[in-house]
Amino acid sequence: MIIQHKSTVPFRERNGLTSYIYLQSGDIQDSQLAVTWVEVAAGAKQRPHHHEAEQVYVIIQGSGLMQVDDQSRPVKRGDLIYIPGSAMHGIENTGSEDLIYVSAATPNWDITDVYDHGQLALEK
Repeated sequence: MIIQHKSTVPFRERNGLTSYIYLQSGDIQDSQLAVTWVEVAAGAKQRPHHHEAEQVYVIIQGSGLMQVDDQSRPVKRGDLIYIPGSAMHGIENTGSEDLIYVSAATPNWDITDVYDHGQLALEK
């Protein structure tokens, strides 16, 4: 059994979005799962991006607008959003409180690298 806590996992912040990286490539031998806990401040949004892995977001708190390829739909607490592999996607917090979701994806990848050097890196 492995237990991770938000206070001890790596995290990345981007313009009102904080992503806590619970599991990624290399964390557990033979695991193909990537998991993050993401907090999006009111009015903030995730930069649209894509990756090979299929993914789900489960909205824990708040509400927002989810985009997957050319579809945009409102989402709220309790919703699960399925994102096919390689689909362009992102989420915007349209509510007045933090939007919090848990993301799970397979196969896994190096999430910190995507934030540090890939599509979600800080713009220069």
